[in-house]
Amino acid sequence: MIGESWITTRFEQLEEWAQKNSFWPLPFGTACCAIEFMSTVSSHYDVARFGYEVVRFSPRQSDVLLVAGTITDKMGPVLKRIYEQMPEPKWVVSMGACACSGGFYRAYHVMQGIDEIIPVDVYVPGCPPSPEGLMYGMLQLKERIDRERLQRNKERPSHADRDGDTAPA
Repeated sequence: MIGESWITTRFEQLEEWAQKNSFWPLPFGTACCAIEFMSTVSSHYDVARFGYEVVRFSPRQSDVLLVAGTITDKMGPVLKRIYEQMPEPKWVVSMGACACSGGFYRAYHVMQGIDEIIPVDVYVPGCPPSPEGLMYGMLQLKERIDRERLQRNKERPSHADRDGDTAPA
């Protein structure tokens, strides 16, 4: 047994740790914001530090939908279908003024924010947003997920309570 290491934990904690440190974004880029996303995932900004380097182009293999750019009314149903195909848990980042609020397009054919059809977890403002802004938005998403998990774990009964090992008060 010399030189061996052992780690004991619950599977739920291991799963949460792994998921917290490895997001797989699906970029839905339609305009100049998508170019900014491409520069963000390049080697200059090194988003691998935050666990976002595995970009997937299949909704069934991703857990973060990153909507970057103008969404027209014709693209709305496609975006909603892609969101529905993603497995749970899933999160949405709205990147850029056009995805957040329609941008400077106040026309009948442009959706005035993607939150009309899918829930949004983090808004990244800007036209186009800077790579630093997107990285800050991704860190905000990570913090939000941590807060939700802490709240859920507080509401969940402890391991000892489930087994009935606690002494009556």
